[in-house]
Amino acid sequence: MYRTFEGIDELLQMVDQAYGVPMTSNCMVPRREVLDLLDEIRNAIPTEMDDAQDVLDKRDSIINEATERSHSMVADAEAEAQRLVAEAQEKCDAMMNDAEDRAHGMVAHAEDEADSIVQDAQREYDDVTGRAAAEAERLVASGNESYDRSVNEGLKEQARLVSESEVVRMANEEATRVRDSAHADSDKLRSDCDRYVDQKLAEFEESLTSVLRTVGKDRAALRGGAGISGGRSRSTSREPRDDYRGRDPRRN
Repeated sequence: MYRTFEGIDELLQMVDQAYGVPMTSNCMVPRREVLDLLDEIRNAIPTEMDDAQDVLDKRDSIINEATERSHSMVADAEAEAQRLVAEAQEKCDAMMNDAEDRAHGMVAHAEDEADSIVQDAQREYDDVTGRAAAEAERLVASGNESYDRSVNEGLKEQARLVSESEVVRMANEEATRVRDSAHADSDKLRSDCDRYVDQKLAEFEESLTSVLRTVGKDRAALRGGAGISGGRSRSTSREPRDDYRGRDPRRN
């Protein structure tokens, strides 16, 4: 086929380079060379044409064969795909079953472990609750004992304080009585002393008045030349003084 194209190219080149005939569109070409090229082209054409005709003749069969092969390949592909899908489905089902079995096993194991944990927790809870209840009872008993002891001590202390308060009250009352009695005695003594002093001052005033009266008379007598008053008057003037000096001031 390539030789045919090469011969045609050489023939075209030869015609293109040929000398032209004046006044015409013809040209002069070497006959022998042109004939040789044409023989080569003719000899080359049947082989290529036969091949092409064979292809054309077998076109339908090739197309049919290709179609059949494509259908066969499609069918094979579909069958393979169905087989693969079936295998995948089987594998998927097997995996699902295995996963379900494992899940059931894991769930059962988890439930067993959860039950074990719950039982352990319940036992621990019961143990802790029991110990807490015992400790609470012990603390309550201890608190009650402490409370009773504190109450008893408080009652004793209250009784002691009440007793001490009674003693203090009685002491205060006695002190008040003694103070009032001392004030009363002091007031009575002060009153008696005041009366005694007033009485003595009155007596002294009376004696002093009598003496002053006698002195006045004597002075008047001296001035008048009659002399001093008689012994009576002098003795009278001395008596109050002697009486005042001779009396016991403690006598009322």
